[in-house]
Amino acid sequence: MTSELASLSSKPQLLRVGDLAKATGKTARAIHLYEELGLLSPTTRTSGGFRLYDVSVVERVRWIDLLHGLGFSLQEMREVLQNWWSSGQGTAAMADLRALFVRKLDETREAIQRHQQLERELEEGLLYLETCRECADPGPVQTCVNCRQHQGGTPDPALITGIVAARERARLGSRRGARPAFVRVEDISQ
Repeated sequence: MTSELASLSSKPQLLRVGDLAKATGKTARAIHLYEELGLLSPTTRTSGGFRLYDVSVVERVRWIDLLHGLGFSLQEMREVLQNWWSSGQGTAAMADLRALFVRKLDETREAIQRHQQLERELEEGLLYLETCRECADPGPVQTCVNCRQHQGGTPDPALITGIVAARERARLGSRRGARPAFVRVEDISQ
């Protein structure tokens, strides 16, 4: 994208939708959607009705990508622009933008914590499963519930426990007349 942008910016010209899409790595439909939402606007139209965009719009699409990567929806981007341009004072616009950025930063930090927890769960699960490569009790999957290789050690990781415990609860429940851990939607009475 940068080499195409450099060649585009060296000669002042207007871009058709297809050229803008190619320069930004977007589809023509995405460009049209951005326009429908008020995130982009063509500089002019040809006599045949084709949209023509200034080369600077490439930077606006980069801005859209950046905000999208930060977790902003297209609707939120639209609201940012609408609030910015409808604000009476620059300080009020900046305060609104700052509040939005603080909220997004908090959401991002929460997402990072969730992903770090998931990372730990996956690492624990992989470490546990690594010992299963050389199983001391090869046999059907039902034998994994009471595998000698894992008994007496550390507790099973949550990702493993959820699978194994559900199967064991279903097995025990069917013997006792209790409901299995997983119930088909069709079997739930309203």
